[in-house]
Amino acid sequence: QVQVVESGGGLVQAGGSLRLSCTASGTLALYAIGWFRLTPGEEREGVSCISSNGGVADYADSVHGRFTISADVAGNTVYLQMNGLKSEDTAMYYCAVVPRAYGCALRTSAYTYWGRGTQVTVSS
Repeated sequence: QVQVVESGGGLVQAGGSLRLSCTASGTLALYAIGWFRLTPGEEREGVSCISSNGGVADYADSVHGRFTISADVAGNTVYLQMNGLKSEDTAMYYCAVVPRAYGCALRTSAYTYWGRGTQVTVSS
């Protein structure tokens, strides 16, 4: 069983920034990592993902150009830098991982292990 832990959520004003972190037991370099978010009444949305070697990253259209995903291999941590936050970014953010040699996906079904989430609230 892989333990996934997110951190870095909080309350921020519109236009501000937050950086979310994701760590997992084992070596993140072996996993594809995805960030997802969930708001009440909505389906879980894929936000961003990065491949195990960091060579591939993908973003939802709604965050493209504002969010950046990166991997710190030595620190075994994946970050989601969120800039230009909007009220519609308010959600519970989840990190998910799957052992995968190449690529990544923004589909929830592509991931095996999930964290418990970190809340991001953007005030307008």
